[in-house]
Amino acid sequence: MTEDDKYALKEFLNGVAVTLGVVGVGVLIVGALSMNTPELKASFEVVDTYKGCDIVRYAPHQVAEYKYLLYCENNK
Repeated sequence: MTEDDKYALKEFLNGVAVTLGVVGVGVLIVGALSMNTPELKASFEVVDTYKGCDIVRYAPHQVAEYKYLLYCENNK
């Protein structure tokens, strides 16, 4: 392998590395911009009453998990 061949191979590999770097950064930017993060909201819903108090169902952040609370207006 001559010195010219070594230089050409080095330049080719540098070009490939730069191209892969630019394409990689572009893919990361497009991926970051296209992410649709839904707005996480907790939901509260009155489902029943018990001795004058509301039974509130709480669902944190749109998951299939419920917690129930007893809310009494007159105990504030």
